[in-house]
Amino acid sequence: MPTLPITANYRRHGDGWAVTVRTAEKVLDAVAPGLIAARVQADQLVDEISGGNEDRAVVHMLDGDAYAFSVVYLHTRHGLPLRRDASTPHDQSIDP
Repeated sequence: MPTLPITANYRRHGDGWAVTVRTAEKVLDAVAPGLIAARVQADQLVDEISGGNEDRAVVHMLDGDAYAFSVVYLHTRHGLPLRRDASTPHDQSIDP
């Protein structure tokens, strides 16, 4: 069976975060109070949307940008402040 491509796209949703997990055939959504909680929700949605398929590839994105998600998520996960001069425009307006 070929690898199942999955995307998880995060965006601000009021005071929290929304995440949309998508394959070519299916879309699932969730909201969470913080970015770390949204990442946990995404993992649960990936398990659901993949239907037990262990051969899957997931790309996590912030407003469609995988690099921006990596920067913001890792800073949040490690309790580091985001630099205002960072290379991604998302860093200017994100509060984890």
